[in-house]
Amino acid sequence: MLSVDRPSLPPETSNIESTMDTIDRRAFLQTTGAAFATAFATNSGFAAPASGMPWRKAFMLGGVTKGPILPHFERLKEAGFQGVELISPNQLDRQEVVSARDKTGIVIHGVSGARHWQDTLSHPDPAVVERGLAAIRQEFEDCKAYGGSTVLVVPAVVNPQVSYREAYQRSQANIRKLLPDAERSGVKIAIEEVWNKFLLSPVEFARYVDEFESPWVGAYFDVGNVVEYGYPQEWIQELGKRILKIHIKEYAKPKRFDYKLGDGKEIDWPAIRRALVDVGYQGWITAEVGYGELPHLKDVVERMDKVLGA
Repeated sequence: MLSVDRPSLPPETSNIESTMDTIDRRAFLQTTGAAFATAFATNSGFAAPASGMPWRKAFMLGGVTKGPILPHFERLKEAGFQGVELISPNQLDRQEVVSARDKTGIVIHGVSGARHWQDTLSHPDPAVVERGLAAIRQEFEDCKAYGGSTVLVVPAVVNPQVSYREAYQRSQANIRKLLPDAERSGVKIAIEEVWNKFLLSPVEFARYVDEFESPWVGAYFDVGNVVEYGYPQEWIQELGKRILKIHIKEYAKPKRFDYKLGDGKEIDWPAIRRALVDVGYQGWITAEVGYGELPHLKDVVERMDKVLGA
């Protein structure tokens, strides 16, 4: 999620496929794209676009926490989105949200936490942590009711009061408290890398996820958030099957995130597409960009298709 902004660790385990397998699959996809699209649509229940792009497009509706929600879903549907990500906890009527989902066919694939920047899981005050845990438990309930599969969690914030080591240890300990809740709800914890001075390399991010040794914890990878200090395609290759969801937005200097998708000069979008294919990612790609009227949203969909190679 865009910021408005050690202990001795065991070696990570990599589930990235071998170079030879990667090359073979890439060649296969290049020569049989149509067949791949058909197979994906059949196996997932999602009708892939005629272009054969194996990813579903969603919009991060971060600024909408009050109703009515139906007009927003109708606008997203008309613009060409298949799904949406909501903020939770929120002030939306749960039944109204479900009704809007069913009426429009817009899939609510997950929710993003509303309190993880204020009530951090790395905070030294137990009362603050408990508020953070309670918020995430509410997010599980909302997500399950909406039919989603993930709760986006910012795991920690490093600052003058919280060291990197403390953030690492506290956040892991507190996320482990949530694993039974995740399993009961059938909703996974998707940890995102953000501008929180934490998890600053793909190797460490992969190791952090692996140390939970739980199928209920994975990565929510944001393409734009790592450009300042790394290459998104490298992160995708390293995280591999750990990736549960993808956020995209543009990033370039000097305006940083204040560019439309495809207008920046620092993200190698063809390399991003190749990396996603190489690791076999076939899930949701959610635009985390400014909301607006229908012409703006249609432009976002067109730009997503362009940068993702539709």
